[in-house]
Amino acid sequence: MRKNDLVRTQERMYTTALPPQHSDSDRRIIDAPGPSLHLYQVWKGNNRFCFNGRIILGPDSRSLFLTVSLIVVPVILFCAFVSQRLVEQFPRHIGNLIVVLCPLFAVYVVILLLITSARDPGIIPRSLHPPEPEDDGYVSSISSDWPGSQNGPPGVPPTKDTMVNGVIVKIKYCQTCMLYRPPRCSHCSICNNCVERFDHHCPWVGQCIGKRNYRFFFMFVSSTTMLCLYVFAFCWVNIMKIMDAYHCNLWRALSRSPVSGFLILYTFGAAWFVGGLTGFHLYLIFTNQTTYENFRYRYNVKMNPYSRGCFRNVGEVFFSKIPRSKHNFREMVKGDSSSLYATSMSLRHPMSPEMPKTSSDIEMGKRQAVAAEDLEDIQSQIDSFGGLERCGTQPRHTNWDHKTNWESSPDIQMLAAEFGMEHGSTGRQKIEGANDLKT
Repeated sequence: MRKNDLVRTQERMYTTALPPQHSDSDRRIIDAPGPSLHLYQVWKGNNRFCFNGRIILGPDSRSLFLTVSLIVVPVILFCAFVSQRLVEQFPRHIGNLIVVLCPLFAVYVVILLLITSARDPGIIPRSLHPPEPEDDGYVSSISSDWPGSQNGPPGVPPTKDTMVNGVIVKIKYCQTCMLYRPPRCSHCSICNNCVERFDHHCPWVGQCIGKRNYRFFFMFVSSTTMLCLYVFAFCWVNIMKIMDAYHCNLWRALSRSPVSGFLILYTFGAAWFVGGLTGFHLYLIFTNQTTYENFRYRYNVKMNPYSRGCFRNVGEVFFSKIPRSKHNFREMVKGDSSSLYATSMSLRHPMSPEMPKTSSDIEMGKRQAVAAEDLEDIQSQIDSFGGLERCGTQPRHTNWDHKTNWESSPDIQMLAAEFGMEHGSTGRQKIEGANDLKT
C-alpha cells in the first residue's frame, strides 16, 4: 500500500501540469486581482477631475479664474464706490435694495458658470473595438491611433445613413472613440470626447457645451447680460444724480466718480459681447440648431430635420428632462484592467481579412503565453507606442496549435525545465527519505 502511494507521489512530483492555453506568467497577469481604481483615474479624455471624480472640468479649466474675476471685480467696484452714493440719493430701503441685488445677482451668475463648467456635457462612452462591418463581419484589430489607419479600420465605412423625423441624416465614424456618432453628436478635439448634441467648446467656461449643460450655459450668458445692463444703468443714474446735485456737466460728474465712468465703458462693451451671444443662441433655440450645425450645415427652416416648431423647440431646451450622465466617474474599476487590455492588444495579431473575428479569437489573443522575463520589455514597448490601445502588426497564424506553440517556445521550455528540476530535486529528497524510513 505504501509502495503505491510512493509511486503516485513520484508521478506527481515529476509531472508538470501545464495548462492548455496559459503559461504561469500569463496566468499571473490575468488572475492578479490588482488595485481597484476609480473610473476618473483611468479616463482617456483630456478632462480634469476634482473632489475624487465628483466634478469634471475641461482641460482649459483655468480660464474659469479669468471669467469669475471679470464678473466679480466690477461688482465689487460697484458696491464699494457707486452704491454708497445711490443709498444717499434714493430712499433708504430702495437704496439698500439696489446695493443688495447686485452681489446676489453676481453670485447667481457665478453659480450658473460653475454648474455649466463642472457638469458632464453629455459624453458618449467609448467603444473598445470598432463596430462590426455590415459586409463580411470582419473587425479590424488595428487601433484608430495607429499610423496608416487615418481613414478608419478596413471594412468599416466612414459614414452611415440614419432616419431622423423622416429625413436621411449621415452619421460619421469616430476614429478615436471607435463608434458611429449619434445624430447631433460631434467629437471635441480639445476635450477628446464625443459629446451628445455638441454645440461648441467654450473657452470662457472651459468646458464643452452639450445636451446636459446647454440650458445652464444659456442661462449663464443671458444672466450675465442682465447683470451688465444692471450695473450700466445704475452707474448712469449715479452720474445723473451727481450732475443734478453739483449742477455740473458730464465730464465734471465723471471726474467726481471715475469708477462709474470705468464701469459704464466696461459694461457697455461686455453687454455687446454677451448680449449678442444671447441673441444668437435665442435664434438657435427657436430654430432648434446648435452652433456647430449652424456654421457647418447652414440649415434652412425646411431642411432642418430637428426643428419641431418654435414652441416645441423652446420646450425641448428649457422644459425637457435632462438625461442622466452615461458615466459614473467614481465607479470602481480594475486598476490593471487597462494595462492588461493594452498588453493583450500589443500581443494580439490582426487576422487575415478572409477569416471573421469572433469573441473566442479575442480571448485567444489575450491568452497567448508570455514569459515572465519578457514582461518589462513588453511594457516598455507599450509605453513607446504612446497609448494603451496600440496593436501588433504581424499577421496572425491561422493554423495555430496550442500544444505545438507551447513546446516550441524556448522561454516556456526553460521555465518548464526549471520547474521540473526544482520539483524533481524535491521529489528525490522525499523518495530518499521514504526509503530511509522503509529501511
